[in-house]
Amino acid sequence: MRRDPLALAEKAQAGNQGAGARLIRMLEERDEGAVEGLRALLPAAGNAHLLGITGPPGAGKSTLVDRIVSELRRRGRTVGVIAVDPSSPFSGGAILGDRVRMQTHATDPGVFIRSMATRGQLGGLARASFEATTVLDAMGYDVVLIETVGVGQDEVDVVELAHTTAVVAIPGMGDDIQAIKAGILEVGDLFIVNKADLPGADRVVKQLTAMLHLREPSSDRGRARGWEPPIVKTEAERARGIPEVVDTLDAHRAHLEASGGLEHKAVRRRERVFHDVLRERAAARVLAAAPNAGEEILAELRAGSLDPYAAVDRLLGRSSRED
Repeated sequence: MRRDPLALAEKAQAGNQGAGARLIRMLEERDEGAVEGLRALLPAAGNAHLLGITGPPGAGKSTLVDRIVSELRRRGRTVGVIAVDPSSPFSGGAILGDRVRMQTHATDPGVFIRSMATRGQLGGLARASFEATTVLDAMGYDVVLIETVGVGQDEVDVVELAHTTAVVAIPGMGDDIQAIKAGILEVGDLFIVNKADLPGADRVVKQLTAMLHLREPSSDRGRARGWEPPIVKTEAERARGIPEVVDTLDAHRAHLEASGGLEHKAVRRRERVFHDVLRERAAARVLAAAPNAGEEILAELRAGSLDPYAAVDRLLGRSSRED
């Protein structure tokens, strides 16, 4: 039986978690009707504070997110969590899942936790992450947390999605800040040195401080002008430093509101979704216009008699003639 996306959207906006989960699943599966439900929710979205938590594998991001959720709930806020996990090479689903993370919040009606698989998407985010956060935003959650998969230096897509991005580092990884160089260093609005009880934590703080001094005051990727990224030490396992993290996240939200940064980020988000949808639909249209040619060209590509660039040129030429 086909699920009615508009009915699901109506129920989700009223706070029905099951309806929200089903709509997100439809969006993940690229169900043709799911966009109808998403578009119905757009007018209700735009109030949540979107928080991105990124950093290298092993930095303790999941535990940190769990503690941040607890602190936000202590302060009376409702929280949605999108936890992006690696994809299973067999099923395409998330290898980890919400059944094995953040169990302390499983029965809390003020918390919604959803695991999403990257499904091969680069940049540390699942393909439907943007859409899922819109659903949770429209459902009325005060804060939506996005925990990325932890792919290292290329994990910068989260800055296009989140209002505030926290980059997590830990001591004891050889070159202590090896995983937050270059692009990922540019996206942080807050830097968290987790596992600060381990030797070398102060050295990581000093290295981050030095590197942040070399960073440009703002960037094309949407960082707020006039904001100097703080560095906060935490011990997530013991919940130490978590109130300071939440205070800083709130301070950054207030800075964005005062500086017009929220609207700037909303514009960038709309542009990103536009380009993603355009690429997806244009590719689908080209393949649909010349389905047989597509299979023939792929066969030549696999055989090595055609290079990828020539294959695309030929397919585009075929599809334009079909039109």
